[in-house]
Amino acid sequence: MMNILLAGRDKASMTALKAGLEENDVQTAWAESGSYALSIIAEKDFDLVVTDEGLGDMTGLEFIKTIIALKPMVNCAVVSSLLPDEFHEASEGLGVLMQLPVNPGYEYAEELLEHLKKILNLEVGAA
Repeated sequence: MMNILLAGRDKASMTALKAGLEENDVQTAWAESGSYALSIIAEKDFDLVVTDEGLGDMTGLEFIKTIIALKPMVNCAVVSSLLPDEFHEASEGLGVLMQLPVNPGYEYAEELLEHLKKILNLEVGAA
């Protein structure tokens, strides 16, 4: 079973995504702030972290930079209102798996999991 951490100030904004993930045999956890999410990540391994663009105490991209310093192999996706080119520029070098739209719907769960499974299979094959 995959473990995914969802992080953001507004839990309701990821309700549909969470439902889609859990329907695909994924265990999810929730954190309302970047600092709380980092404390969870320090204690537990996650296959993926999905962060909102704002966490109250830091931006989603600042959060990703901090995660990479702690656990560089954690896969990350970011909810962002930036245009794709702007997002690519802002997140370049962070290894972000996928940009999600604001209030990602149920349908994004499968797309996200497909990307993640490809990455995890590559990592397993490389070991």
